[in-house]
Amino acid sequence: MSTVESDPARNNTAKTEPGRMEGASRLRIGAVLAVIILYTEVGPLQYTMVVAALQPMTTTFDAVGGNITWALIILGLVGVAANPLLGKASDIWGKKKIMLVCGTMFLLGSVICALTSNWTVFLIGRGLSAFALATQVIAFGLVRDLLPRKYVPMGLALIGTGVGFTGVVGPLVGGVLVDSFGWRALFWFMAIFVLVLTPLLLAVVPESPVRVAGRVDPYGVVLLSAGAVLTLLYLNNGQNWGWASPGGLAWLIAGLVLLMLFFVVESRVRRPIIDMKLLLEPKLGLVLLMAVFSIGITAVQPMALGYMTQSPDEEGLHRSMVDGVVDRARAGGTDLPAGAVEVTFDPGYSYGNGFGLLEYALHIGIWASLIGMIVGPFAGLLTRRVGARVPAIIALTLLGVSGVGFVVADYSWVTYLVLYVVAGVAFGFLWAALPNLVVEAVPPEQQGISSGMLGVTLALGSGVAMAITTALLNHNPVVAHFDIAGESSTQVVPQVFADSGYTQSFWVVLVTTVIALIIAVLMRHGRKPATGGAHSAV
Repeated sequence: MSTVESDPARNNTAKTEPGRMEGASRLRIGAVLAVIILYTEVGPLQYTMVVAALQPMTTTFDAVGGNITWALIILGLVGVAANPLLGKASDIWGKKKIMLVCGTMFLLGSVICALTSNWTVFLIGRGLSAFALATQVIAFGLVRDLLPRKYVPMGLALIGTGVGFTGVVGPLVGGVLVDSFGWRALFWFMAIFVLVLTPLLLAVVPESPVRVAGRVDPYGVVLLSAGAVLTLLYLNNGQNWGWASPGGLAWLIAGLVLLMLFFVVESRVRRPIIDMKLLLEPKLGLVLLMAVFSIGITAVQPMALGYMTQSPDEEGLHRSMVDGVVDRARAGGTDLPAGAVEVTFDPGYSYGNGFGLLEYALHIGIWASLIGMIVGPFAGLLTRRVGARVPAIIALTLLGVSGVGFVVADYSWVTYLVLYVVAGVAFGFLWAALPNLVVEAVPPEQQGISSGMLGVTLALGSGVAMAITTALLNHNPVVAHFDIAGESSTQVVPQVFADSGYTQSFWVVLVTTVIALIIAVLMRHGRKPATGGAHSAV
């Protein structure tokens, strides 16, 4: 049974809202919010650290090529199934309890990733870690249930842009760990992070009093996850299979059929994992549609920047390949002069700085996240004054400007830094807008599942964008042509891709961003000042 909430505009007392922290000191409220924010960081922490460390990880998993990005794609894949499941469970059994379950799965997955050198086992660990993505969407409901109404819009913005904390600290700590101890140290750090925070969550944060009767629908989970898996596999491998090949289309068709069956089943069962009627309401449905199109650019840009800046430049790659041929010849007993080795690249490429992970963090990685973390609270205040739609429009406009820059500008880490900082400003506005739009759209007893639905759209949007990017990069390799003492051979250069692969990826996410902006401009919801969910509770 859920609690009954009243509109604070009509009743300023807390008598009808048991469990809400009305009358608590600001120190107490701040402590609760701080612990919730830090615990939700276990989700984005694994993205910001790993996205920057993909290039160093290829030394261990060198056989997977461009599919190294599945270390990130699998987060979206598992998140599609896990977010609604965990969101529904949080409505039934308690949001704090399910956050602790997510943290435990994250801990187990991090330890597995730290210990293995097997790619399949590594992906299993990443899949378990992906459950932590739900902590953020569950925390939206927890903040709505616990904080005084006037603090809810700001609290939601801080949770959303709190990922700036990991965006700043993650790359810096990750850079030191990877450069000093190797990529496995990242996963040990993340395991220790959640291990330290779990007792704090238990001791400081109260449980939400809001409950609904129900159970989790297993059929919906299976259909949604299987459909998403098959669809993402097609998007990831379509370039290699052939987009129109019968075999490739079979994966796509099977995935889409399962997703359609998911909608049919969930529309008919008594207690669906996702409320289809709620999903089809314009207030929530358009917000989720905007989210799924907007999130791709925020996933692809940091991945591309981490990869491009940590790759060697063309001259450095040429030198290392010539030296490699000479060294192998000498190991075989042949004294081969470097002048006898000619290496050319088809096509050439313009990027590459040879940064270590810490250099990447200091030059580029931390700045967009830092800006987003600073902007977020101001964007949260703006939602209280004019509603969440305006911050969404500002965010998507700035993301569009940044996206155009990535498409048309010649590569320079300084140029890309400026464009990424613009995206950081947008990031602060976007993460203030999305949770507030969801909270204002649904009643409290459906907050967990609705936030889970937001998590689904974000996971699906980022997963699809990353899968398409992986396919485009794999379809645009750099090929090395060797002429060694008159004998010719060719070799695909591992983990280095042509400029066209990145440019095509930037075009894809620019188009999706423009679509999201159009939705935001046309959307009627979010035009009134945010109330912390008071209007939706009436």
